[in-house]
Amino acid sequence: MTQKLFGHPAQNRMQSCIPFSLLLLGLVLQVSGQAQQRILLALSKSDHTLAMVDPANFTVIAKMPVGQDPHEVIASSDGKLAFVSIYGGGSLHELDVLDLVAHKALPSVDTRPLFGPHGLTYAGGKVWFSAEGSKAVGRYDPAANKVDWSMGTGQNRTHMIYVTDDLKKIYTTNVSSGTVSILESTLVQPGGPPPGAPPANPSASTPPPPPPGMQPHWDWTQTVVAVGRGSEGFDVTPDGKQLWTAASDDGNVYMVDLVAKKLIGKIDAKAQGANRLEFTPDGKRALISSLRQGDLIVIDVANQAVIKRIPIGHGAAGILVDPDGSRAFVGCTGDNYVAVVDLNSMQMVNKINVGGGPDGLAWAVKPQ
Repeated sequence: MTQKLFGHPAQNRMQSCIPFSLLLLGLVLQVSGQAQQRILLALSKSDHTLAMVDPANFTVIAKMPVGQDPHEVIASSDGKLAFVSIYGGGSLHELDVLDLVAHKALPSVDTRPLFGPHGLTYAGGKVWFSAEGSKAVGRYDPAANKVDWSMGTGQNRTHMIYVTDDLKKIYTTNVSSGTVSILESTLVQPGGPPPGAPPANPSASTPPPPPPGMQPHWDWTQTVVAVGRGSEGFDVTPDGKQLWTAASDDGNVYMVDLVAKKLIGKIDAKAQGANRLEFTPDGKRALISSLRQGDLIVIDVANQAVIKRIPIGHGAAGILVDPDGSRAFVGCTGDNYVAVVDLNSMQMVNKINVGGGPDGLAWAVKPQ
């Protein structure tokens, strides 16, 4: 999320009188303070824990227990709660809730009849999740403590999820079907005869009025775009116009135009076993982790070409990029550490021990 450091006109006029060196120092201190207010959340599949990590010195602040097969994690916008999907290959039905202030587990959420929660995002005060075992996506309302909405995709292994800021579009990847689902919310106006009524008079100059009591309502439509089989990890470009997803089967990156809702190209990234894909905040690079290969693959977005393969370990899964684009954190599940990658030097510079089989990663703001 872009932060406006100098947004108010009056502030701008006053700060124009301050020496540049002092302004620069203030900026450095402010950015540094923002970085210290973030907490890295990292899941351990083997230990069944969620670790809270200081991203400045890589020390583990706290660990909390989670369920038997944790895969993804997301934090509430205020940083007070974390939510973990308990996946079970599509067979389980649990979201774990953790108090990031008191460092303790809270009562979990039963997502039934939606099975296999996996991908997570937090938007509009609610937790949106994919439900692979039910070929669906769902939404959990923490305030009401219930799953308050769901929609089927009809696709196999609906796995990851992205919700736009206006809450009107949802994107998912369907791994085994090799497709991307574009779900759009539209306002449907009432009109026409009620179900079972005789057809309207075709010669009438105006359509019949809606039945009494009918109100406009929101409905969802789906567009399915074919990509490569095994397309799992994906991200949306910062301008919101394209979706890129990496296919584990053929190693290609597929590019979807989200306005035209169609496939517009692919990149031969040789990313067999691809697991996750994430853009840097400036949109200039795309990072791909692989469960089969030992490298973090870096793609130049403008040239649509691989520019670097950074050795980091094996079984690479979750990716998380610093908001300033300086570092990437990668859960190397097979090697039992989170790799820290300097995106300026393009080298792995550190490892974080968060427990065995690290996978899902997320940022949480430090509660005030």
